[in-house]
Amino acid sequence: MRRIPNKNSLKDKSILIVGSGGLGGNLALSLGASEIGEIHIVDFDKVSLHNIHRQVIFTLEDEGKFKVDVFKKVVESRFDGVKVISYLMRFSQFAKSNVTKFDLILDATDNLQTRGEISRFAKSTPWIFAAVEEFHGQVCFIKEANFEPFVKQNLTPGGIAAPIVMFIAAFEANLAIRYLAGLEVVFDMLYYLDMHSEELKVSKFKLPI
Repeated sequence: MRRIPNKNSLKDKSILIVGSGGLGGNLALSLGASEIGEIHIVDFDKVSLHNIHRQVIFTLEDEGKFKVDVFKKVVESRFDGVKVISYLMRFSQFAKSNVTKFDLILDATDNLQTRGEISRFAKSTPWIFAAVEEFHGQVCFIKEANFEPFVKQNLTPGGIAAPIVMFIAAFEANLAIRYLAGLEVVFDMLYYLDMHSEELKVSKFKLPI
C-alpha cells in the first residue's frame, strides 16, 4: 500500500513559487493545505479583473492590490503554521539578490523568458516547470535536463480555460508534495496533457540531459 505523505514531514520544508496568478494561486491553496512550512512567493504584478476568472485566490475587492500581498494574507489566514515570505519584484531582480536556499522551486509564470531565468537560478535545486494554454498544459520536474532549448522570445500564448489551470496546478502540486515527502517521482519527463477533445490525452517525452 502506498503511503500518503504525513503533513508533519512537510513542516520543515521551504519552497519558492515564482508567480502568484492562476497557477500560483492554485499552488498556494494545495501546498498551504498540505502545511508546507515556508512558502516564498515572487511577483511584481497587481490584481486585474480581466483575468481574475482563473486566479482563484483573488476576489473582486482585490483589484489593484499587489498579488503577493493578497497571496500572503490568504495563505497565512487560512492555514495555521504556514509562513509566507513575499517578494514584490520581478524574478530577475530576486535572482540577483537572493541568498536563501530552497528545497524546491515551482514555476507559476506565463512566459518562457522568466522560466529560462528560473532554470539558470535553480542550478542544483530541482524545479517544476508548468505551462498552460487554451485546453492543454505541460508539466516537467526538472533535475538534470537542459531547459535552455525551450526558451524562445516573442511567443504569444492563446486564451486559457480556467479548469485546465486548476488541473495543471494540481499535477504540479502533487509532484511537489511527493518529492518533499521523499516519495518517488520521475525527473526530466515532460508531460503534455491535452483536453481539447472529450478525452484527456497524456503524452510523455524524456528530456535530454
